[in-house]
Amino acid sequence: MIDPQRYPRLSRIQFPADLRRFPQEELRPIADELRAYLIEQVAKVGGHFGAGLGVIELTVALHWLFDTPVDRLVWDVGHQTYPHKILTGRRDAIHTVKQKGGVAPFPKREESEYDTFGVGHSSTSISAALGMAIALQRAGDERKVVAVIGDGAMTAGMAFEALAHAGGMGEEPGGLEPNLLVILNDNQMSISENVGGVTRMLGRLTGSRTLNALREGGKKLLGDKHRGPAKFVRRWEEHWKGMFVPSTFFEELGFHYTGPIDGHDIDALVGTLKTLKGLKGPQLLHIITTKGKGYELAEGDQIGYHAVGPFDPAQGVVGKPGAKKLTYTDVFGDWLCDMAAADPKLMGITPAMREGSGLVRFSREYPERYFDVAIAEQHAVTLAAGMACEGAKPVCAIYSTFLQRGYDQLVHDVAIQNLDVLFAIDRGGVVGPDGATHAGNLDLSYLRCVPNMVVMAPADEDECRRMLSTGHRYPGPAAVRYPRGGGPGVPVQPTLETLPIGKAQLRREGACLALLAFGAIVPAAERVGEELGLTVVNMRFVKPLDRALILELARRHEGFVTLEDNVVAGGAGSGVAELLAAEGVTLPILHLGLPDAFQQHASREELLAEAGLDVAGIRAAVLRRWPALADDALTRSGQPTPLSAAR
Repeated sequence: MIDPQRYPRLSRIQFPADLRRFPQEELRPIADELRAYLIEQVAKVGGHFGAGLGVIELTVALHWLFDTPVDRLVWDVGHQTYPHKILTGRRDAIHTVKQKGGVAPFPKREESEYDTFGVGHSSTSISAALGMAIALQRAGDERKVVAVIGDGAMTAGMAFEALAHAGGMGEEPGGLEPNLLVILNDNQMSISENVGGVTRMLGRLTGSRTLNALREGGKKLLGDKHRGPAKFVRRWEEHWKGMFVPSTFFEELGFHYTGPIDGHDIDALVGTLKTLKGLKGPQLLHIITTKGKGYELAEGDQIGYHAVGPFDPAQGVVGKPGAKKLTYTDVFGDWLCDMAAADPKLMGITPAMREGSGLVRFSREYPERYFDVAIAEQHAVTLAAGMACEGAKPVCAIYSTFLQRGYDQLVHDVAIQNLDVLFAIDRGGVVGPDGATHAGNLDLSYLRCVPNMVVMAPADEDECRRMLSTGHRYPGPAAVRYPRGGGPGVPVQPTLETLPIGKAQLRREGACLALLAFGAIVPAAERVGEELGLTVVNMRFVKPLDRALILELARRHEGFVTLEDNVVAGGAGSGVAELLAAEGVTLPILHLGLPDAFQQHASREELLAEAGLDVAGIRAAVLRRWPALADDALTRSGQPTPLSAAR
């Protein structure tokens, strides 16, 4: 529970209605308490950190001024929303964030009525808020709709598509403008440049009640905005402001631009928001904030403090002693630099995930071959396709969940043209604490159905490196899909050796059943195979499958078990079943994989166990289907008894 001695105001705020009982002069100390409480709670358990610290004042001002949840508040890049969650009924549970059964790390509609739109991927807020504004307006509902976009989200094309639509709705005579307020939270990581004293002054001026009253009065006096006098005055205003601030772009799109203003000056925020709250049509407020505001270490290392594990607030994040365990992301990052040294045609592409995807070293050693395209997955994929057209060897490093946003480009621009692009797909399968929005549960299903694709899933770290080399040297589209974190600890060889395309690896000779395991599930399958005396295959390739080995094993075994860290529907196991059916082979098959449901936030280990993909779950599933194996495992000596004899 919150300590009322340390947090005398915040302890009295369970919901925004409680906040609104305080006078405006109390908002600054409330913001200070909220910032201190956020630091204290995230330090206990870890989580997204810097972005939330940057929107403390904005969050307080919005919930104090607007009648949430009646008024609709839509957040972008949901890792900004920890302060919002604290003020909307989840204050005493925020220490459970990202934990199984705890508070979700992103806005989630089923968790709270204050979370008006679920979000995990960026740049969706303006589209969603516009949709809400249109629906409410057409229903005659006067409630307000506010979208908060920032932390790089304005770099994505989807945000500009929404701006263009919203701003253009009133251009035709009789058109109905949406009543929508977009707040651009510019923390120096979005599209806008740093600004100086003149622009701050103009922001205060354009946010004043007097100027906007004159502006609105002028509209009424001049009448139809499509007529000559009104169009002239509007154009003059846009170009006058454009001499001082980067507002002309937004004005040309049809938004009334206000700002930039200091996003940490809560009185200025409240004053400006009060003015904008009463205006009609599409409005854009540009605020300047500092990511990590109020915690000096986070302000000085905005990347390092974006998301953190538990730490001592007095010391900050301190690295753990001892050797760091090699992750699959590390394997990729080292391979990329080594292959770049061997192949001058290699190009590295990332959609704003340099750190997460392991391209930091590559960006420093090969800056002329490194391309961060910002939060623009569609562009990243087609950029790679264009490079491949001219003989380059692009490597597109992308999270599984984010590749979903570039799927049309993967199919239309890469696969149909059979272009030489390698997709290094991080965070494949179960990811864990970030929840359903960041899970990579679908990629084997959506990749294996695409013609021309080669799809690989490594069982260990060294195999990952070899698969990356295989994909790079394959003259067509290829994907290597690997999980978050580390593997079983297999030493990585420094060579750039390849694997034969479509060839699996027989890990263990057994009898009765063959366990056909794909990717990260191979080590667990091996343990079960050893316990029950079964054949175990590291399939390696999801596409093409090792047809010869599968048919040979089908002749020698009484059943198959397919295992994958992917949804069963349409996954790698489905490919095995399709192959057998096409060959006219009838064989009992048990498909083990992730459920036909969105798994919520928990640790990777907890989610695998929940899905029955840990050793205990796999063993139990196999024995339920073939119970005779239990007795056989206890009594066999040498070769296991065939299931038909055991029965």
